[in-house]
Amino acid sequence: MGWYAVTGPKNAGPSEHERMLTRAGEILTDTGIETYTRIDVPQKGTGSSEDGGSMRDTVLPIVPALQSGSLFGGMTGVLVNDANHLLKAEADTIAELLTTANPDEAVAVFVSPGALPPSIRDLAKASGGIETIRAFNERDATSWLSDEAKSRGLRIDQAARSEMLNHFGSNTSAMARALDQLAVGGSTIVAEDVKNRFTNRPDEPMWFLGDAIMSGNQGEALRRLSDFLEHQHPLILLSYLEGVVRRRSLAAIAPDYDTFADWSGANPSSYATKKVWQSKNRSSAEGLASSVRALAKADLTLKTQPEATHRVTLERLTVAMCRWMG
Repeated sequence: MGWYAVTGPKNAGPSEHERMLTRAGEILTDTGIETYTRIDVPQKGTGSSEDGGSMRDTVLPIVPALQSGSLFGGMTGVLVNDANHLLKAEADTIAELLTTANPDEAVAVFVSPGALPPSIRDLAKASGGIETIRAFNERDATSWLSDEAKSRGLRIDQAARSEMLNHFGSNTSAMARALDQLAVGGSTIVAEDVKNRFTNRPDEPMWFLGDAIMSGNQGEALRRLSDFLEHQHPLILLSYLEGVVRRRSLAAIAPDYDTFADWSGANPSSYATKKVWQSKNRSSAEGLASSVRALAKADLTLKTQPEATHRVTLERLTVAMCRWMG
């Protein structure tokens, strides 16, 4: 019993988020909660309180949910989704509620794809505990897919696995549903089955595309670009790449790692920060300068030229940056 948290990466995709919610549901079930109140916290800057109170209307139901156990008897459960979006006043109010609530009568699980508010994090750590769901990469997803197919009595060859990853990326929940559909056709899944049935493209984190560009893998980068453009706006990609080039440029001139982390305003313990530092010698000064000019030109094109030119502009930019940055 008590207060729990399930955390994940800040840029969690649909698969990671669904795995976090699944684990939160399991925690509630394991503690004897069959039905519970789910609260989806809106992003900061959205929602309002009708009476001007410290909690937005969408978050306010947590108050009676946490108090109902002590008021009416029996166990009560609360699942707070996107707890990283809680405002400070809301987090402090909830922390106060948790401090006075009876952990033998109420269970609360906070799902946070990002940093939990400190007041709630400390209480969860001291009570039920904090679990972390790590990001799935495609290698993890490949292993998961093979095991999942086997558990269903299905055979899936290598070409079919590759095709599934091309369509769904690391979204294991979507692949599970796809396996349910493909299982109807027989016990063996081949690539043609996947191609004929599914046409969607995976909605993957942007850093997958960034990694492909920074490693110089043109084919992988173009495939990732095609997937990205199915779900996101081109200007979002330009903004991301500008940030990558900026950090790579700072790494190239920084005298040491700590200085680079300070200049870039990054967490020196972060894997992403260390990764940029380790790759600082891959790009020449000329390559970095060319990338900056190309990004500025692409930005101007996207904002002034017909939309029909946007895709080819980004494809040319992607190939060029693979050469300059990889």
